[in-house]
Amino acid sequence: MVRKIGVDLGGTHLRVGIVENGKVLKYIKKETPKTEKELLAEMVKSISECMTDDVVGIGIASPGPLKDGVIYNTPNLPFEHFNLEKFIRDKFRKKTKVANDANCVALAEAKLGVRKQNFLVMTLGTGIGGGIVIKGELYNGSGYAGELGHMVVCNGKYLETLWQENRKRMKELFGEKAVVKDLFKARDEKASKLLEGIYTYLGEALGSYTNIFSPEVIVLMGGIRETGNKFIRGVSKVARKYSILPAMPKIQWSKLDHPGILGASLLIE
Repeated sequence: MVRKIGVDLGGTHLRVGIVENGKVLKYIKKETPKTEKELLAEMVKSISECMTDDVVGIGIASPGPLKDGVIYNTPNLPFEHFNLEKFIRDKFRKKTKVANDANCVALAEAKLGVRKQNFLVMTLGTGIGGGIVIKGELYNGSGYAGELGHMVVCNGKYLETLWQENRKRMKELFGEKAVVKDLFKARDEKASKLLEGIYTYLGEALGSYTNIFSPEVIVLMGGIRETGNKFIRGVSKVARKYSILPAMPKIQWSKLDHPGILGASLLIE
Protein backbone atom coordinates (compact mmCIF):
# COMPACT_ATOMS: atom_id res chain seq x y z
CA MET A 1 0.00 0.00 0.00
CA VAL A 2 1.17 3.55 -0.78
CA ARG A 3 1.42 5.92 2.18
CA LYS A 4 1.19 9.68 1.84
CA ILE A 5 1.00 12.59 4.26
CA GLY A 6 -1.86 15.02 3.88
CA VAL A 7 -1.77 18.50 5.44
CA ASP A 8 -4.90 20.64 5.84
CA LEU A 9 -3.65 24.14 6.63
CA GLY A 10 -6.49 26.33 7.89
CA GLY A 11 -6.70 29.76 9.43
CA THR A 12 -7.87 28.26 12.74
CA HIS A 13 -6.50 24.71 12.77
CA LEU A 14 -3.59 22.79 11.28
CA ARG A 15 -4.46 19.15 10.54
CA VAL A 16 -1.96 16.50 9.45
CA GLY A 17 -2.52 12.82 8.74
CA ILE A 18 -1.05 9.66 7.27
CA VAL A 19 -3.22 8.45 4.39
CA GLU A 20 -3.22 4.96 2.93
CA ASN A 21 -5.73 3.63 0.41
CA GLY A 22 -8.11 6.56 0.98
CA LYS A 23 -8.12 6.19 4.76
CA VAL A 24 -6.57 8.43 7.43
CA LEU A 25 -4.45 6.19 9.66
CA LYS A 26 -3.03 8.84 11.98
CA TYR A 27 -4.48 12.28 12.67
CA ILE A 28 -2.97 15.34 14.34
CA LYS A 29 -4.92 18.56 14.96
CA LYS A 30 -3.40 21.74 16.41
CA GLU A 31 -4.28 25.42 16.52
CA THR A 32 -2.71 27.37 13.67
CA PRO A 33 0.12 29.60 15.00
CA LYS A 34 -0.15 33.30 14.21
CA THR A 35 3.36 34.01 12.93
CA GLU A 36 5.15 32.59 9.90
CA LYS A 37 8.08 31.25 11.93
CA GLU A 38 5.84 29.49 14.47
CA LEU A 39 3.56 28.08 11.79
CA LEU A 40 6.40 26.63 9.75
CA ALA A 41 7.92 25.10 12.89
CA GLU A 42 4.59 23.52 13.85
CA MET A 43 4.06 22.17 10.34
CA VAL A 44 7.51 20.59 10.30
CA LYS A 45 6.95 19.08 13.76
CA SER A 46 3.53 17.62 12.88
CA ILE A 47 4.71 16.24 9.54
CA SER A 48 7.75 14.72 11.27
CA GLU A 49 5.43 12.93 13.72
CA CYS A 50 3.71 11.28 10.74
CA MET A 51 6.79 10.63 8.62
CA THR A 52 7.96 7.09 7.89
CA ASP A 53 10.43 5.76 5.35
CA ASP A 54 7.64 4.42 3.12
CA VAL A 55 5.85 7.80 2.75
CA VAL A 56 6.02 8.69 -0.96
CA GLY A 57 5.03 12.35 -0.70
CA ILE A 58 3.38 15.24 1.10
CA GLY A 59 0.27 17.00 -0.13
CA ILE A 60 -0.76 20.33 1.39
CA ALA A 61 -4.17 21.99 1.22
CA SER A 62 -3.88 25.73 1.86
CA PRO A 63 -6.09 28.81 1.54
CA GLY A 64 -5.41 30.76 -1.65
CA PRO A 65 -4.70 32.55 -3.77
CA LEU A 66 -1.75 30.32 -4.64
CA LYS A 67 -0.02 28.99 -7.73
CA ASP A 68 2.92 26.64 -8.36
CA GLY A 69 3.37 26.08 -4.63
CA VAL A 70 3.60 29.79 -3.84
CA ILE A 71 1.07 31.20 -1.37
CA TYR A 72 0.27 34.82 -2.11
CA ASN A 73 -1.17 37.29 0.41
CA THR A 74 -3.94 35.05 1.70
CA PRO A 75 -5.98 36.88 4.37
CA ASN A 76 -6.04 34.10 6.99
CA LEU A 77 -2.40 32.96 7.14
CA PRO A 78 0.89 34.76 7.97
CA PHE A 79 2.35 34.12 4.50
CA GLU A 80 3.02 36.59 1.71
CA HIS A 81 4.50 35.38 -1.59
CA PHE A 82 5.94 32.34 0.21
CA ASN A 83 6.96 29.16 -1.64
CA LEU A 84 5.60 26.62 0.85
CA GLU A 85 5.99 23.75 -1.59
CA LYS A 86 9.74 24.29 -1.95
CA PHE A 87 10.18 24.82 1.80
CA ILE A 88 8.56 21.49 2.73
CA ARG A 89 10.18 19.59 -0.15
CA ASP A 90 13.63 20.83 0.89
CA LYS A 91 12.97 19.92 4.54
CA PHE A 92 11.82 16.35 3.96
CA ARG A 93 13.26 15.47 0.53
CA LYS A 94 9.91 14.04 -0.48
CA LYS A 95 7.66 14.82 -3.44
CA THR A 96 5.52 17.79 -2.32
CA LYS A 97 2.46 19.48 -3.81
CA VAL A 98 0.48 22.49 -2.53
CA ALA A 99 -3.02 23.32 -3.76
CA ASN A 100 -6.00 25.43 -2.78
CA ASP A 101 -7.72 23.90 0.25
CA ALA A 102 -11.23 23.94 -1.21
CA ASN A 103 -9.87 22.44 -4.45
CA CYS A 104 -8.45 19.62 -2.34
CA VAL A 105 -11.86 19.05 -0.76
CA ALA A 106 -13.36 19.02 -4.27
CA LEU A 107 -10.76 16.48 -5.35
CA ALA A 108 -11.62 14.27 -2.37
CA GLU A 109 -15.32 14.54 -3.20
CA ALA A 110 -14.69 13.68 -6.86
CA LYS A 111 -12.63 10.58 -6.03
CA LEU A 112 -14.06 9.42 -2.69
CA GLY A 113 -17.25 11.36 -1.91
CA VAL A 114 -20.13 12.40 -4.20
CA ARG A 115 -18.20 11.13 -7.27
CA LYS A 116 -20.11 13.45 -9.64
CA GLN A 117 -18.81 14.87 -12.92
CA ASN A 118 -19.97 18.47 -12.45
CA PHE A 119 -20.28 20.00 -8.99
CA LEU A 120 -19.17 22.79 -6.68
CA VAL A 121 -17.66 22.68 -3.21
CA MET A 122 -17.86 25.54 -0.72
CA THR A 123 -15.86 25.40 2.51
CA LEU A 124 -17.12 27.46 5.43
CA GLY A 125 -14.37 27.99 7.99
CA THR A 126 -12.31 30.99 9.06
CA GLY A 127 -12.95 32.20 5.53
CA ILE A 128 -14.92 30.83 2.58
CA GLY A 129 -13.25 28.74 -0.10
CA GLY A 130 -14.50 27.11 -3.27
CA GLY A 131 -13.74 24.25 -5.61
CA ILE A 132 -15.12 23.69 -9.12
CA VAL A 133 -15.22 20.28 -10.81
CA ILE A 134 -16.15 20.13 -14.51
CA LYS A 135 -16.30 16.80 -16.36
CA GLY A 136 -14.59 15.12 -13.44
CA GLU A 137 -11.61 17.48 -13.39
CA LEU A 138 -10.74 20.42 -11.15
CA TYR A 139 -11.21 23.73 -12.93
CA ASN A 140 -8.33 26.13 -12.26
CA GLY A 141 -8.75 28.66 -15.06
CA SER A 142 -5.42 30.43 -15.60
CA GLY A 143 -4.28 29.05 -12.25
CA TYR A 144 -6.31 30.86 -9.62
CA ALA A 145 -9.95 29.86 -10.22
CA GLY A 146 -12.22 28.69 -7.42
CA GLU A 147 -12.20 31.69 -5.09
CA LEU A 148 -15.96 31.45 -4.57
CA GLY A 149 -15.71 33.33 -1.27
CA HIS A 150 -14.72 36.48 -3.11
CA MET A 151 -17.89 36.85 -5.12
CA VAL A 152 -19.47 40.27 -4.55
CA VAL A 153 -23.00 40.01 -3.12
CA CYS A 154 -25.44 42.01 -0.98
CA ASN A 155 -24.72 45.52 -2.21
CA GLY A 156 -21.01 45.27 -2.87
CA LYS A 157 -19.36 43.10 -0.19
CA TYR A 158 -17.35 39.95 -0.60
CA LEU A 159 -19.15 36.81 0.52
CA GLU A 160 -16.22 36.03 2.83
CA THR A 161 -16.32 39.52 4.37
CA LEU A 162 -20.01 39.09 5.24
CA TRP A 163 -19.30 35.64 6.68
CA GLN A 164 -16.52 37.00 8.91
CA GLU A 165 -18.65 39.96 10.02
CA ASN A 166 -21.42 37.55 10.99
CA ARG A 167 -19.01 35.35 12.94
CA LYS A 168 -17.66 38.37 14.79
CA ARG A 169 -21.17 39.61 15.62
CA MET A 170 -22.18 36.14 16.81
CA LYS A 171 -19.26 36.01 19.23
CA GLU A 172 -20.08 39.51 20.52
CA LEU A 173 -23.67 38.51 21.25
CA PHE A 174 -23.29 34.91 22.38
CA GLY A 175 -19.72 34.55 23.64
CA GLU A 176 -16.27 33.98 22.20
CA LYS A 177 -16.84 30.24 21.78
CA ALA A 178 -20.20 30.62 20.04
CA VAL A 179 -20.68 28.72 16.76
CA VAL A 180 -23.47 28.80 14.19
CA LYS A 181 -25.09 25.76 15.80
CA ASP A 182 -25.67 27.87 18.93
CA LEU A 183 -27.88 30.25 16.95
CA PHE A 184 -30.45 27.48 16.55
CA LYS A 185 -30.37 26.81 20.29
CA ALA A 186 -30.76 30.49 21.23
CA ARG A 187 -34.17 30.86 19.58
CA ASP A 188 -34.33 34.62 20.05
CA GLU A 189 -34.67 37.56 17.68
CA LYS A 190 -30.95 38.35 17.56
CA ALA A 191 -30.06 34.76 16.68
CA SER A 192 -32.81 34.57 14.07
CA LYS A 193 -31.61 37.82 12.48
CA LEU A 194 -28.04 36.51 12.23
CA LEU A 195 -29.22 33.26 10.67
CA GLU A 196 -31.38 35.08 8.14
CA GLY A 197 -28.39 37.21 7.17
CA ILE A 198 -26.26 34.10 6.58
CA TYR A 199 -29.01 32.44 4.56
CA THR A 200 -29.40 35.59 2.46
CA TYR A 201 -25.83 36.10 1.30
CA LEU A 202 -24.97 32.40 0.98
CA GLY A 203 -28.23 31.75 -0.86
CA GLU A 204 -27.67 34.69 -3.19
CA ALA A 205 -24.20 33.38 -4.03
CA LEU A 206 -25.23 29.74 -4.47
CA GLY A 207 -28.16 30.72 -6.68
CA SER A 208 -25.79 32.77 -8.83
CA TYR A 209 -23.23 29.94 -9.03
CA THR A 210 -26.05 27.64 -10.14
CA ASN A 211 -26.90 30.00 -13.00
CA ILE A 212 -23.26 30.00 -14.13
CA PHE A 213 -22.26 26.34 -13.69
CA SER A 214 -25.51 24.32 -13.53
CA PRO A 215 -23.88 21.81 -11.17
CA GLU A 216 -25.28 18.36 -10.38
CA VAL A 217 -24.81 19.03 -6.67
CA ILE A 218 -23.32 21.69 -4.36
CA VAL A 219 -21.32 20.30 -1.44
CA LEU A 220 -20.80 22.39 1.69
CA MET A 221 -18.00 21.64 4.13
CA GLY A 222 -16.92 23.03 7.49
CA GLY A 223 -17.44 22.74 11.22
CA ILE A 224 -20.92 24.17 10.85
CA ARG A 225 -22.17 20.94 9.23
CA GLU A 226 -23.20 20.11 12.81
CA THR A 227 -26.20 22.35 12.10
CA GLY A 228 -27.49 19.60 9.81
CA ASN A 229 -30.51 19.87 7.53
CA LYS A 230 -31.96 22.99 9.18
CA PHE A 231 -29.12 25.09 7.82
CA ILE A 232 -29.30 23.44 4.39
CA ARG A 233 -33.05 24.13 4.15
CA GLY A 234 -32.57 27.80 5.05
CA VAL A 235 -29.84 28.36 2.45
CA SER A 236 -31.61 26.32 -0.25
CA LYS A 237 -34.81 28.33 0.13
CA VAL A 238 -32.99 31.58 -0.64
CA ALA A 239 -30.81 30.04 -3.37
CA ARG A 240 -33.89 28.99 -5.32
CA LYS A 241 -34.99 32.64 -5.47
CA TYR A 242 -31.77 33.62 -7.25
CA SER A 243 -31.55 30.71 -9.68
CA ILE A 244 -33.26 31.14 -13.05
CA LEU A 245 -32.70 27.50 -14.06
CA PRO A 246 -35.60 25.01 -14.20
CA ALA A 247 -34.21 22.99 -11.30
CA MET A 248 -32.04 23.85 -8.30
CA PRO A 249 -29.28 21.32 -7.61
CA LYS A 250 -29.21 19.57 -4.27
CA ILE A 251 -27.20 21.38 -1.61
CA GLN A 252 -25.71 18.97 0.91
CA TRP A 253 -23.03 18.60 3.54
CA SER A 254 -19.91 16.60 2.74
CA LYS A 255 -20.11 13.08 4.16
CA LEU A 256 -16.32 12.64 4.22
CA ASP A 257 -14.23 12.75 7.38
CA HIS A 258 -11.03 14.80 6.97
CA PRO A 259 -11.70 15.75 3.31
CA GLY A 260 -8.91 18.35 3.35
CA ILE A 261 -6.30 15.77 4.36
CA LEU A 262 -7.68 13.19 1.93
CA GLY A 263 -7.73 15.68 -0.94
CA ALA A 264 -4.22 16.88 -0.15
CA SER A 265 -2.95 13.29 -0.25
CA LEU A 266 -4.55 12.84 -3.69
CA LEU A 267 -2.24 15.57 -5.02
CA ILE A 268 0.56 13.00 -4.80
CA GLU A 269 0.30 10.53 -7.65
